[in-house]
Amino acid sequence: MLTSTNIRKVKTADLELKDRLVSIQRVTKVTKGGRTFSFSAIVVVGNENGVVGYGLGKAGEVTSAIAKGIEDAKKNLVKIPIYKGTIPHQQYARYGGADVFIKPASPGTGVVAGGAMRAVLESVGITDVLAKSKGSSNPHNLVKATLKALLELRDAYAVAAIRGVDLNKVFNG
Repeated sequence: MLTSTNIRKVKTADLELKDRLVSIQRVTKVTKGGRTFSFSAIVVVGNENGVVGYGLGKAGEVTSAIAKGIEDAKKNLVKIPIYKGTIPHQQYARYGGADVFIKPASPGTGVVAGGAMRAVLESVGITDVLAKSKGSSNPHNLVKATLKALLELRDAYAVAAIRGVDLNKVFNG
């Protein structure tokens, strides 16, 4: 999983998790006897209320690869701060060749994001956000970069706790 200073791990017990298949690849291994096919699947799970995780599953069949991905995703759940259906502030992150930029949006905007980023943002429960992916469109790196950006988000309570000041002082300077 990703390493960050403020990762908030979550236990899977009593969570209503929904899974989303981000990508599935057919991988070919050429041997003396011919070609051997296997499948890898990237899956994102979340409760659509601030908890999300991703996993990678590999198997000889599509369904078992997806099942393994879901199990792996449930082991890597983290808590993300959500503020009124969007994110507290804009954030930029990079993982491998994938650059992502996420920005809060006003209510009614919806999730303006593509492919792999959309799956992660919807699984978290963010309803209004503007997102842009630059660089690589590799779904592995896009999912990881999006999660990295979400993990670097801090809400007002966290900022107040880090600074050691009252919550009102965070907003009023």
